[in-house]
Amino acid sequence: MASSMVAVGLTLAAAGFAGRYAMQAMRHMEPQVKQAMKSFPTFGSGFYKGGFDPKMTKREASLVLGVSPTANKTKIREAHRKLMILNHPDRGGSPYIAAKINEAKDLLDGQAKK
Repeated sequence: MASSMVAVGLTLAAAGFAGRYAMQAMRHMEPQVKQAMKSFPTFGSGFYKGGFDPKMTKREASLVLGVSPTANKTKIREAHRKLMILNHPDRGGSPYIAAKINEAKDLLDGQAKK
């Protein structure tokens, strides 16, 4: 019984010393870890930052649909169809996003050449 108590005590002491050593090592490594984290790319940095404009522009419409501002009607309609399949409100999509997709298609479709 006494030997098991000694073993438990030694184990707890060893865990305490290991934890203390790990905390001290982390304190010394903190500047290096921060610098390494800065070198990683940030998530979502490749996406357009910002919300929608109050009145949709041709540039914003082309960004919404993912087509060139000078795209022809078939490309606009294909992009609109793909986005609406993914974002339709009847299939769990946002009605606001679906409205913006439709607004973008209407704007570009009215200005595009056949």
